[in-house]
Amino acid sequence: MGDHAEEDRPAGFARWRHAAYMQAMASELPRSYATQEVMHLTLAYFAVAGLSLIRALDWVNTDEIAKWILSFQVHPEGNDDLDNGQFYGFCGSRTTQYPPNSVKDPCHNGSHLASTYSALAVLKIVGYDILNIDSKSLLLSMRNLQQPDGSFMPTHIGAETDLRFVYCAAAICTMLKDWSGMDKEKAKEHIINCQSYDGGFGMVPGSESHGGGTFCAVAALYLMGFIQPDLASNLRDSASIDFQLLLEWCLQRQAVDGGFQGRRNKPSDTCYAFWVGGVLKLMGAYHLIDHTALRGFLLTCQTDFGCFGKFPESVLPDIYHSYYGLAAFSLLDEEGVEPMCAELGIIAAAAL
Repeated sequence: MGDHAEEDRPAGFARWRHAAYMQAMASELPRSYATQEVMHLTLAYFAVAGLSLIRALDWVNTDEIAKWILSFQVHPEGNDDLDNGQFYGFCGSRTTQYPPNSVKDPCHNGSHLASTYSALAVLKIVGYDILNIDSKSLLLSMRNLQQPDGSFMPTHIGAETDLRFVYCAAAICTMLKDWSGMDKEKAKEHIINCQSYDGGFGMVPGSESHGGGTFCAVAALYLMGFIQPDLASNLRDSASIDFQLLLEWCLQRQAVDGGFQGRRNKPSDTCYAFWVGGVLKLMGAYHLIDHTALRGFLLTCQTDFGCFGKFPESVLPDIYHSYYGLAAFSLLDEEGVEPMCAELGIIAAAAL
């Protein structure tokens, strides 16, 4: 990194410091992440996807990463197992691959929708042909997770059902180029029911509008073909969600400091520059925000160690806000940052 060394306090986009941080996170997570071990694959996604955004994927061994990711897939023992109600996707970590002492079931299966999305996204980023995996078992069993109202549980043993998992299911079907894993019409109706009175989307019907939930709703509808890539068509042809209210809600999330808030009356937060910005990108309305002010806000969230914290003047970065900070710079067309396929959360080149 010698030729790329910068002053102690980076004034602009500190690409090489970001790369060094993401490389370190891809190699060994700090002790503070031990409590998040069950979502190890998702943490790996943040690191690998971050490296790909800043064109530093060659800083890690992509073949070893692909091999490691594939080791988390759960396979049915036979075709009859596809009717047992379980989901055969990817586990989130080593500990979720094995049953706790209190579980007597020898066929423990810790597959999770979010982990499966993360696994497939990483495999695409590192150049592995995901059509080589057992997608039939994955998709057929994923239908076991869809509920009568169109929502999805993340695991076959039951858990909360919210828009995160509808999005994961839509992204999985898109990446595998096969929609047999979900009922799109039922999923669409569930998403519509999550739009709030103010235009944004809550995580579940009747809940407060939220930047993350709104992204999951819009991105899922986009992937399923229910939203057009330009604002004029959406405003003219919409027969399902209220695009005018949605547009107003999103634009109102850019605060006076240039950043984006995830909900009304909340401070600006690095990650919502992507969550809300991504919605506007998919709607064809990203040009309506103040790009200069947003870039300025994001730079105040950049730390001395590279990458990003949640709020301005953060002392230490964290991998979640670091990735979404880089993703936000991608939406802003920052020099040296790869263009994104926002709806899938991966670089555009990997989405082909």
